[in-house]
Amino acid sequence: MNWAASRSCFKQLLRDPLRTNSLPAFLLPAFSLPNRHSFSTSTPAQSRVGSSPLSIPSEVSLKFIDLPVAKNVTVRQGKDIPTTAVEVTGPLGTLSLTLPSFSKLNFDPESRKATVEVSDAQVAHQRAMWGTIRAHLKNYVIGVSEGHTFILKLVGVGFRAMIEPKAITIPEPAYPGQQFVSLKVGYAHPIELGVPYGVKASTPQPTTILLEGIDKEVVSQFAAEIRAWRKPEPYKGKGIFVNGETIRLKAKKIK
Repeated sequence: MNWAASRSCFKQLLRDPLRTNSLPAFLLPAFSLPNRHSFSTSTPAQSRVGSSPLSIPSEVSLKFIDLPVAKNVTVRQGKDIPTTAVEVTGPLGTLSLTLPSFSKLNFDPESRKATVEVSDAQVAHQRAMWGTIRAHLKNYVIGVSEGHTFILKLVGVGFRAMIEPKAITIPEPAYPGQQFVSLKVGYAHPIELGVPYGVKASTPQPTTILLEGIDKEVVSQFAAEIRAWRKPEPYKGKGIFVNGETIRLKAKKIK
């Protein structure tokens, strides 16, 4: 009998006054507790990440856009309908961040500080998304001002990469001028991957791939797709390593 079944059995005994005396005295306090209780008695505090102000560089501008609200559309219960978006513009490009309806972004042009607020910090979902919204805004600000860079190292005998204007296995490019990353990582044929729009790929060395872009999510996702073709293995230390990634080597299995 598992714990839940045992608890249910003892609760039935507690409801019967004739059988309550049959329980040991040390079990009465434990089974008289309510069904749901909190592991912490402290009140929910503000998000340490979400409530901290974010510095906006002078070359970056924020523009608030009111999103149109669709009429005569059935909305599922619990689905959020955003009403505001923030357009982040910098010397490298422009990105748009959609804010949930329960969040608000305050920007002071004089101090160049931006803060994120939520309607009710007591709600778990809003409190969880508080820091996430600020993290997305920070990534957008860094992306349009400095850019995001991912460095991939190919470790292995014969491993190398090249940037090609055309691909044999991908006849049609996704957009005009798309380039392709060609990997030779131990397969019988080269692996060809199309570079996503907005990402710049280069090979400073045959075993190094440099990815640059303003959208961190797009660049990191493409880096993960490249790494997936030859994940670092712990016995010989071969594979594709991203941004100084390391792996602990294991002892070889000797029969």
